[in-house]
Amino acid sequence: MAIIAFLGTGLLGAAFAEAAAKRGDRVTAWNRSADKAQALVQFGITVAATPADAVRGASRVHLVLKDDAVVDEIIAAARAGLAADAVIVDHSTTLPTLTAARARTLAAAGVKYLHCPVFMTPLMARTAKGSMLAAGPATVFDPLRADLAAMTGRLEYQGERSDLAAAKKLFGNALILSLSAAMADVLTLAKACDVPGQDAIKMMELLDLNMMVATRGANMARGDFPPSFELAMARKDVGLMLETAGARPLALLHGIAARMDQLLTAGHGADDVSILAIDAVQR
Repeated sequence: MAIIAFLGTGLLGAAFAEAAAKRGDRVTAWNRSADKAQALVQFGITVAATPADAVRGASRVHLVLKDDAVVDEIIAAARAGLAADAVIVDHSTTLPTLTAARARTLAAAGVKYLHCPVFMTPLMARTAKGSMLAAGPATVFDPLRADLAAMTGRLEYQGERSDLAAAKKLFGNALILSLSAAMADVLTLAKACDVPGQDAIKMMELLDLNMMVATRGANMARGDFPPSFELAMARKDVGLMLETAGARPLALLHGIAARMDQLLTAGHGADDVSILAIDAVQR
């Protein structure tokens, strides 16, 4: 039985704490809004009045917090109760540069720290599904590998570069948000065409998004843009979409059109639409 603490018990943090208690860990929780932590008492979780109280005696301290400023604030507040051999496991989505600075500062102070952001919903946290990234010293990560793996469906260690998990978390969220925006625009087009939204979403099953990432995405990352869908033709199609949507609000397509227009002006009309990545991969 591990003795652990969770600082931050919003939807995700509460789900993690609940799952840990059900696995048999002894869990103490703290949250700025005490009522959110109190809701965990039914699972045998102890609620602490302060972060320092929550971490006393804990071998692992899990952070599930809003942003960098809050992470720094809560770590500072917890330090008085932190055991010398305790590991701070930070699941918060944070800025890579500040994550690296935080890791350096804590290492200099002798505090063990891993950054472990996740691609998980509260339901996934309760059922140990989804994915967790981890970055930090191997000497800190290796002893916790099994404990972290028990929290998620897939654990991916990124190595000792302390900001790498933070960077890749932003990559993943960029894709999630962009796909959500794209689906919103598809639904807007469906409404404009008097097509049921469910039919429009069902149509997406015809598209192999994993293959697009593995082929087109890999080519783009290499700066290789083999022509298969000319930018000029793609811009024509986006024009059709904008005309179809009319005055209806769109989440993504106007921005795509603007970027395409820049590249067309620069003479890339005959290049593949993947030329959209040219400024990201030019050496």
